Amino acid sequence: MGWLLRQRCGPRWLIRLTLILSVGAVHLAPAATNDAAVPTVAFFGFELINTSLQPTTPAELRRLGQLDMLFRERLGQSHRFTLAAIPPGVQRQAAAGAAISGCNGCERGFAKQAGADWAAWGTVQKVSELILNINLYMEDASTGKLEFVKSVDIRGNTDESWRRGLDYLIKNYLLAR
Repeated sequence: MGWLLRQRCGPRWLIRLTLILSVGAVHLAPAATNDAAVPTVAFFGFELINTSLQPTTPAELRRLGQLDMLFRERLGQSHRFTLAAIPPGVQRQAAAGAAISGCNGCERGFAKQAGADWAAWGTVQKVSELILNINLYMEDASTGKLEFVKSVDIRGNTDESWRRGLDYLIKNYLLAR
């Protein structure tokens, strides 16, 4: 069909048609996506739970930051969630208290203060230098209902294994729903 359009209409018309279709697609996208159905998520980062006999390394702490950035990036690219900006006061309050994974519901209050529908956080459990697991939790800030809970086991304590583990969890579980 492209060949036929180029033969009958010339390249200028094809460029105009492409622009019209592109602009039309951009204008149709918001109508196809119901903003009310897209939850706003306050993401509180990943935490390392080291149950191994080896000490936590600086590389592992750096990897936590990399997972945080990767999760935010993938969520933003998905168009299935909106990330809430967490105000500095809420960030300080969260950092001063217990870890989100064990604060007995504080994440809901923090998410509400950030104007989010859901609270999200993750943990990486280091069982040994070879066996780790990445856990992701997403909870409704109003009801406390866990909307998403999943874990993936990874083998190897490297930047690549952590990244692949989180990518697998997001692609095959969170965004596959």
